[in-house]
Amino acid sequence: MDKLKSVLSGEEAKRDDRTVLETVNEASTLSWTTRLKGFAVCFVVGAACTVVGVCLLFLPRIGITLFIVFYTFGNLCALGSTMFLMGPMRQLKKMCDKTRALATAIMITCLVLTLCAAFWWKNFGLALLFVILQVLSFAWYSLSYIPYMREALMKILAVCMK
Repeated sequence: MDKLKSVLSGEEAKRDDRTVLETVNEASTLSWTTRLKGFAVCFVVGAACTVVGVCLLFLPRIGITLFIVFYTFGNLCALGSTMFLMGPMRQLKKMCDKTRALATAIMITCLVLTLCAAFWWKNFGLALLFVILQVLSFAWYSLSYIPYMREALMKILAVCMK
C-alpha cells in the first residue's frame, strides 16, 4: 500500500537515487538479513553434506551410495543458497543466460545422471564418473560469475599444454 501511495503522490520519482541493494530489498518479501541467514544456512548445510558424503565414502557396501546422495544433495544446497541472495527467478534467469546455459545444462544433467547411475543402473563406476563431471561442471558454472575468469583459465591451460 505504501508503494501505491508513493507512486500516486509523485514521491516515487524523487527516489531514483536508490542503490541496487535498496531496490532488491524492496522487491523481495524477505529482509536482507533474513536472506543472508538463509544463504549462510543453506551453504553450510551443502558444505556439511559434501564433507559427510566424502567421509561416508569409505564405509563398506553402502559407502558409495551414501557418498553419492550426500554429495549431490550438498551441491543442490550450495546452488540453492544463492537463490536467497538473488531470488529464485533472477537466479534461474542467470543460470539460463547464454554464458552459463551450457554449464547449467551439463551440471543439472550430471546431478540427475549421478543419482540414476547409483540407484537405477547400480553402476557405481559410472556414478563416480558423473560425480567428477559434477565437480567440473559446477566449477565451470561458478567461474562464470567472476568476470573473465573462464577466459583466463582457458589461456592458462593453453599455455600449460604447449
